[in-house]
Amino acid sequence: MKKKVFRVLGVVVLSFVALLIAIPFFLEGKIGDIIKNNVNQNVNATLDFADADLSLFSSFPNAEVALRNVSLVNNAPFEGDTLFSSQKVFLKMGIAQLFKGGNDPISIQSLALDNALFHVRIDTAENANYDIAKDTPTESNQDNSVSDGFTFNMESYEIKDSKVLYDDFSTGLHLEIIAMNHKGTGDLSLTTSELDTHTDALVSFEMDSTNYLNKNKIQLDALIGIDLKENKYSFLKNEALVNQLPLVFEGFVKLNEDESQDVAISFKTPSSEFKNFLAVIPETYSKNIANVTTTGNFTVTGDFTGTVDETHIPKFNILINSENASFKYPDLPKTVSNINLDVAIKNATGITEDTFVNINKVSFNIDKDRFNLSAKIAELMGNTQVNAHMDGKMNLANLEKAYPMPEGLSLKGLLNADVTTAFDMATIEKKQYGNTKTQGNMSLADFEYKSEEMPNAILLRSTDITFNPNTVSLTKLVGASGKTDFNVSGTIDNFLGYLFNNENVEGNFNLKSNVFSLDDFMAKEEEQSNENTTTSTAEKIKIPSFLDASFDATANTVIYDNITLKDVKGNLRIRDEKAVLSNMTSSLFDGKVAFNGEVSTKNDVPTFSMNLGMDQLKIGETFQALELFKVLAPVAEVLKGNFSSDIALSGNLTDDFVPDLLSLSGNILANVLTREINAEKAPILTALGSKLDFLDIEQLNLKELKTKLSFKDGIVSVKPFTVNYKDIAINVDGNHTFDRKMNYKATLEVPAKYLGKDINNLIAKIDDASLEGLTIPVTANIGGVYNSPQVSTDFTSGVKNLTNQLIEIEKQKLVNKGKDKAKDLIGGILSGNSSNKDSTAKQDPVKGSAKDVLGTILGGDKKIDSAKTKTDTVPTKKEDAVKDAAKDILGGLFGKKKKAEAKKDSVN
Repeated sequence: MKKKVFRVLGVVVLSFVALLIAIPFFLEGKIGDIIKNNVNQNVNATLDFADADLSLFSSFPNAEVALRNVSLVNNAPFEGDTLFSSQKVFLKMGIAQLFKGGNDPISIQSLALDNALFHVRIDTAENANYDIAKDTPTESNQDNSVSDGFTFNMESYEIKDSKVLYDDFSTGLHLEIIAMNHKGTGDLSLTTSELDTHTDALVSFEMDSTNYLNKNKIQLDALIGIDLKENKYSFLKNEALVNQLPLVFEGFVKLNEDESQDVAISFKTPSSEFKNFLAVIPETYSKNIANVTTTGNFTVTGDFTGTVDETHIPKFNILINSENASFKYPDLPKTVSNINLDVAIKNATGITEDTFVNINKVSFNIDKDRFNLSAKIAELMGNTQVNAHMDGKMNLANLEKAYPMPEGLSLKGLLNADVTTAFDMATIEKKQYGNTKTQGNMSLADFEYKSEEMPNAILLRSTDITFNPNTVSLTKLVGASGKTDFNVSGTIDNFLGYLFNNENVEGNFNLKSNVFSLDDFMAKEEEQSNENTTTSTAEKIKIPSFLDASFDATANTVIYDNITLKDVKGNLRIRDEKAVLSNMTSSLFDGKVAFNGEVSTKNDVPTFSMNLGMDQLKIGETFQALELFKVLAPVAEVLKGNFSSDIALSGNLTDDFVPDLLSLSGNILANVLTREINAEKAPILTALGSKLDFLDIEQLNLKELKTKLSFKDGIVSVKPFTVNYKDIAINVDGNHTFDRKMNYKATLEVPAKYLGKDINNLIAKIDDASLEGLTIPVTANIGGVYNSPQVSTDFTSGVKNLTNQLIEIEKQKLVNKGKDKAKDLIGGILSGNSSNKDSTAKQDPVKGSAKDVLGTILGGDKKIDSAKTKTDTVPTKKEDAVKDAAKDILGGLFGKKKKAEAKKDSVN
């Protein structure tokens, strides 16, 4: 019987376990739909998540639902903004909740968020993106199918490694809570309960572009009494740490039906020792305060009371006090003594604009140095009004002897200040600086600033500043850094606007220097390397965005890398992260340089655009020092002499402000003034000379050579230009790449006298005046790379063609000579001895017949002159003899044997 019972129980247990395993497979899709429906039906936003996992084992007898990649995205007027997101959301609920209908509310017992983001936004019209609850329908039109969403009967909740952002654009308020971990336990299903919470986070707070907290560490342990019937939340036992400053507080917050809140909270430091003051300072700067010796007191007390509604904030009174206190770090030689603090932050009306701060006294000593500050700041949240005074004398070297400075930072110098100011923010915003009352003086002598960020210490031997209502006058700033010396004077036109109204620094300055080396201000990059990569950790050089100033500069010597500029003058205008150079002139390599242009770091990749005018610069030094010129015209480095050029170029800059060659585009118009070439340094010229052995490269005539280059996308194109070698004109054009791959063509008209003995002998034999200036075109194609050129020419084929042409000319000339001799013979026959005959005698019929025959042979179809004597139809023996003679002459003209002549001689 017992065995049967155990068997039944075993079957039941196994069935139950199998059911626990099987249920999640059937319900996971359903529970995800239920959660989405419940939320999306009740909020003016869209809830979504990647998937939902259901587990019945880990939290049995409850069910646990895990949602991944959860997001809650706003509808209009914040359409597309993410109000909430989380990598994981864990919900714990009773198993019965899994079987509810899609419109039934789900009761949640536990909630956990991992890596969540809450981003609250209030726009300028005071619309809040968290106001997403849909209006509750009235009883008359209520649809019973509409769910109440979720009911929270939670016993615990937890938020891990999350972030809260609060942006109120209507008031200029920004709150950021990062690295937040918060958890609470308590039965919230009860009408009255206690919630035990723990919170730690880093808090930053900014209002009207003024930063009040910057990643300050906050820790809070709070036991909160909850009365859901009265909507009252009481702080029963609470301790907080702000940085390392401990505070205890008590009181309550009550939510009223008219959406107002009643507040009554007070807080104070649990002890009055001065070490509490050091705890307020962020730990990064205060370092370890555990072993710091302190005397005197430091207290912070405060309270918030009153009703909070749309027009009121809580009234508050915060007091910070210290009298005759001191502190000394154990590893430092100096003591900061005679510290007095008397500060009150108050609002007695609940009206935001009525908040004020009274800094009645802030003072301290380091040895005999004394610093004093007092100020009254009224209408802190409205038209802020400031009346302040600062005075003191201090040896800055004592600061690092009394207070732990950041590593690598060192200050020296004697500061003397006495400044008073009175203004209101409305005046500053209108830039009516003349209506402010600021006056006083500040001087700094033998100042030295050392930092790991700077390659050299900055030394200010003498600095004098005068404060006036309209301007701050920098009457003197004489200093040095490395090899650089400088003397600066000028004015800042909106110093108060820069300090309090987030304006750019506007001013005009004069800069004079004997030697100004830009390398003295270039931070060296630190590299972090591993087996595969090397990365730079240095920040990119950026032109300050807050600067809107003009500098008239004069420097005897400016050094940049390996370039030395002399007698530099011009104007530098910095504005909107752009530096504009105007009317800049300088001496360089025994010539003159004028340049205008701009450099901008506003975008991620810095850019530049420059126009340069170079006059009579030495070619060798220029091309040796400037990498850009080596790339644009590598062959020019073998020239000896001077050149002048106009250059327009633009492109990107690398992080260390060197032009990125592959991004460059522009053009160059150059005039080369030289007569000497160092051919040994020019592989391209040597290769060309080896192909044309009559060409002596060193005798090229480059006098008044002018050429134009254009470059873009790493290709340099050369506009055709001509150089001369003796009486040969050489036309050059083509292009090369920045990595010195060449594609050039040189075309020459070569006179025949350079073409060798055989051709010149043939020309002499022809003996024709028209051949005296005979030339042949020769094309040299130049490829390969600059240091290993490949040259091919058509010189051999040109000479061969010319030789064939000369042979044809010689043949034609011989033919023409034969024709001339034939004409002379014929002319002799025709003229005979006519000069001895009577001109009036009748024409000899035999001679007339001979002329007719020759006319017929030489003249084609021309008719015989009608004036000639007609012959008889039967020819005589004399006529036959003349015809035979004519045939013999023509036969000789065309190169035949003069057989008739031989026969005639035998007859005679």
